[in-house]
Amino acid sequence: MLYSVATFTFDSDWQRDLFYQQLADIGFEAFDGDQAYIPSELADEEQLNTLVKQSLGVALASFVQCQDGDWNEVWDAEHPLYEWTLHSLQQPATYIRLTIAPHCAFGAGTHQTTAMLIEALQTIDCRQLSVLDNGCGTGVLGIAAALLGATQVTAVDIDNKSVDNTKENALLNKVNITAIRSGTPPKGQYNLILSNIHRNILIEQMPLYADRLTSGGEVWMSGFYTTDIEPIMQAAQKAGLQPASSDYVHQKQEWVMIQCKK
Repeated sequence: MLYSVATFTFDSDWQRDLFYQQLADIGFEAFDGDQAYIPSELADEEQLNTLVKQSLGVALASFVQCQDGDWNEVWDAEHPLYEWTLHSLQQPATYIRLTIAPHCAFGAGTHQTTAMLIEALQTIDCRQLSVLDNGCGTGVLGIAAALLGATQVTAVDIDNKSVDNTKENALLNKVNITAIRSGTPPKGQYNLILSNIHRNILIEQMPLYADRLTSGGEVWMSGFYTTDIEPIMQAAQKAGLQPASSDYVHQKQEWVMIQCKK
């Protein structure tokens, strides 16, 4: 899949965060500093310019399509290997190394949303779990679950590059993961679904999460802001999902993770 990248300037961080939420509403899928990425087939420069004009403190510096080969080289040069140290709940003194080569996939674990999910994984017993990494990007979440003992991990993404990168990173970390291309959670029964994607997609897919979860299974969702909690929880409860605990909302800066159960 080819992507187009928009580069912006912002007067403040809060204006950037608010604007990126609006970009997600028109199809942008990933954000890296002052750059935002959208599948080229969805890129609409006129629509983007209109949104910029309506937003205070935002200016569009450039909007270009990434050439496939060139983007690979630039991305690899700007995104080296990332390493995480995981701690198992069962063996807190044991250190597990997680290594990610991001290439052209998104989500090496450094963003607040990914970090919250990885931290949460280290607080539960992952052994014997069947896990779905929905919108896997680099596969970092599914690989973390596998390293922590999950016996079956399925990773899906709509982008072939992400699927390939997940397979590569699974080999790098010596774990067994099934990575497939899909725009929706594949059929099956999972104890835990990890979905770090945009609010609108979470709401749209909520009935699928409920259908794919085992009884008592949980879905952990992130990739959205505090202002999105209410509509996401409304969709979850409508689908038959409830808060997983009294402490089901977690927050890093303005980003949020929600844990729900079936």
